[in-house]
Amino acid sequence: MFFADDDLTGKNALVTGGTSGIGRAAALRFHAAGARVTLTGAHPERVEAARRELPPELDVLRADARDAGDAERLSRHLAERYAALDIVFLNAGIAQLTPFDAATEAHYAEQMDVNVKGTLFTLQRLLPLLREGASVIVNTSIAHQRGVAGLALYSATKGALAAAVRSLAVELAPRQIRVNAISPGVIRTAIQAKFGLPTEVQNAVDQKFLARIPLARFGEPEEVAQLALFLASGASSYVTGTEINIDGGLAISA
Repeated sequence: MFFADDDLTGKNALVTGGTSGIGRAAALRFHAAGARVTLTGAHPERVEAARRELPPELDVLRADARDAGDAERLSRHLAERYAALDIVFLNAGIAQLTPFDAATEAHYAEQMDVNVKGTLFTLQRLLPLLREGASVIVNTSIAHQRGVAGLALYSATKGALAAAVRSLAVELAPRQIRVNAISPGVIRTAIQAKFGLPTEVQNAVDQKFLARIPLARFGEPEEVAQLALFLASGASSYVTGTEINIDGGLAISA
């Protein structure tokens, strides 16, 4: 049996954190492949910008991953719009660069609430909508596989998600629902700017990472989106419970 690699015609897809970066690129890629797509964002100004800038066929909704009420409203919206879902890309997340000796319980709670609780309980509320054979994709990070100073709490959230993916893949397999993770390395998105580092410090950090990446460049959101498309499509019909690195070789470099 063979499948068109990029054919999502007739599929219904959700991308959380879809107003910028990897999520936005994935929403556009799914749409180009024929899917009907809803994407979410937490920040009102980015949601409004996405509504103006993206193709009108894309359904853009404000939803905060950490808010259980938003997750419930999202589930009802999707049930009314599509009745069932075929693809869920749980991409929403935050990263805070914080030296461990300066980390607070507030840093911990915010990252855990968005990255772990938000991801898992959003999925829980969407379970009744998932069609048999659906694909669930979780965005993790290479940070939980390689030590990165200042990202201990963030790395812990992504390691927790990677572990959850394996258990969920087994639990949802009787419904033929596949659950996989994408683990990006350094991708050109706005997330680095959110760390608030001075330009010269950010440049030095970039050069340090470039020296460790065998392909000697950063990745692009569209490259991650292409991997998401593979996992969303029938081309990956026998792939579940795995975490695929997309990092230019960073995880395996000495």
